[in-house]
Amino acid sequence: MSWNKFRERINLKLYGSKESVLKSLRIINLLVSVSAIGTLIYIYGFQHTTLEKEGLLNIIKGSFVFYIFQYFIRLIYDFQPKQFLRNTWFEGVIMLFLLIEGISYNFFDLLLIEEIFQRMGISSFTDITTFFIQAYFFIVVFLELKRSSSIFPKFKLHPAIVFMLSFLFIIIAGTGLLMLPEMSQPSVDVGFTDAFFMSTSATCVTGLGVLEMSDFTYKGQVIILILIKLGGLNIIAFGFIFILMNKIGLGVKQDSLVEDFVNTDAVHNTRNVLRKIVLWSIGIELIGAMALYPLWGGDHFQSFGDQIFSSIFHSVSAFNNAGLSLFDGGLYHEAVRNNYLVHLVITILVFFGALGFVAIFNLFDPNSLRDRLQNPWKQISFSTKIALYFSLIFVVIGGVGFYILEYNNSLANQSVGESVITSLFQSVTRTSGFSTVDFDASDGYGLGIPFMILMLFLMFVGSSSSSTGGGIKTSTFAIIWASFTKTIRGKKHTAIFNRTISQDLIGKAFAVLLIFIGGNLICIFALSITEAEILASQGRTILDLVFEEVSAFGTVGLSTGITADLSEAGKYIIVVSMFVGRVGTLTIAYLFGKKLLSRNYKYPSGHTMVG
Repeated sequence: MSWNKFRERINLKLYGSKESVLKSLRIINLLVSVSAIGTLIYIYGFQHTTLEKEGLLNIIKGSFVFYIFQYFIRLIYDFQPKQFLRNTWFEGVIMLFLLIEGISYNFFDLLLIEEIFQRMGISSFTDITTFFIQAYFFIVVFLELKRSSSIFPKFKLHPAIVFMLSFLFIIIAGTGLLMLPEMSQPSVDVGFTDAFFMSTSATCVTGLGVLEMSDFTYKGQVIILILIKLGGLNIIAFGFIFILMNKIGLGVKQDSLVEDFVNTDAVHNTRNVLRKIVLWSIGIELIGAMALYPLWGGDHFQSFGDQIFSSIFHSVSAFNNAGLSLFDGGLYHEAVRNNYLVHLVITILVFFGALGFVAIFNLFDPNSLRDRLQNPWKQISFSTKIALYFSLIFVVIGGVGFYILEYNNSLANQSVGESVITSLFQSVTRTSGFSTVDFDASDGYGLGIPFMILMLFLMFVGSSSSSTGGGIKTSTFAIIWASFTKTIRGKKHTAIFNRTISQDLIGKAFAVLLIFIGGNLICIFALSITEAEILASQGRTILDLVFEEVSAFGTVGLSTGITADLSEAGKYIIVVSMFVGRVGTLTIAYLFGKKLLSRNYKYPSGHTMVG
């Protein structure tokens, strides 16, 4: 009997029970994943005796056995096993890994991955790997249930609501994890407000902190790293994931909204774009970590593993424009303050993170490069030109401005080369929150007011669309600038880089600008009421509050040193600013905008004096 005939007989025997068996497996899988993740949180969030921990770990081992079992059942029930293996290759690799680890542990009393990491000086990566495996299966099973369930499709939500709820869910989950006893140092009591603030800052990749990273244990730092990565995957990734999960379809209205998320016409190729974003971001972060590792120098780390973790953390934080650092005081810490090679690597990572994925793909994707080489007449895309050229313009403005304004102040004791690197770093960091100079002028030694005002403008504009940074975006500024020059020159159409800008885009740009200005003004007014004590402190002025608020709303993370001194109400004002600044002002506008029954009408023209 041939293999095909044998397989056909097996398929016929299994056909009747296939649907019920696979459906039951999905439900059991979800329950197992939820139980396992809950057990992991309980294990690593609280202290346990050795006996208790062994009992809890048996639950985790049991979940791994079930995962392997259900994978082979799905393989057997699939009518095309080879195609199934190709489609689930990543899951298959995890199954193979779990199988090898199980055999190694039961026959040789040895976990291979634990042994590898321990030899590298990293003792906790085994726990992280276990958590990621559980989280992966939880997500996979949840998505399968979404696709097959008849319950979920009944709930139709506006894409903007789904998108904001996704960020809010991550923030709340991060808050709960950071409040666990084992996530912070024994001397530090992390309450809800501080945990909520730090979780929001990490998820919204802002970098403002009411606590230092040294206040958290290694486990807490890993949670913050995960939050940075999830938040830094950006509105593109989360927009894609949750729009697809919500099964809203891609009608004309939704198509337009998703196109705003990704700044590209390829909205119907969302899965490939999402995969590309994840792979490219991880690749860039790994390259950054490898570049940082040999540059730290000195005896700043207790072990080889600590140096590896620091390299990974700072690379992820830099590319995602998060601005959080493991050093107290950030990169202004004396251990790295004068390490200019580290500053250069961080500068490059921050710049590319702020440039945006769409621009990065257009500039460096092998297919795009090959296409431009074969067809020299082809240029980079219009949106990439705006992102690249305006980013470079603002880097030059900030760098030259810092060099001139701070030449006799913060740059006084530096050589020309060091001054140039510092100026470049501070200009690029307008989107990230990293700093190698003292922004706190309350003691009379910080940056001068002129550059602080220039930095306010740079933070206000921020990064490019589809990037990990905030602000009104360079594209918004470019359109507003083009509209401004068109008006004063008396042109008929708004144009930039030999392309006409539609009135729809101009309207969106001005809407973002007005919402951003209005949001900042409202929050500054609220802070002036709640932070009267800070204003009464010696050396503090309203500029400190303005700088803090613009930094939060632009998800920048730079501060004059007042973040930890904020009142309870002030912290929540900053939290709201970070959240709104991250999810996007235009997303909020879409959510609360009035739904029109028809657009096929026009009022008579009106005229009034302007100016």
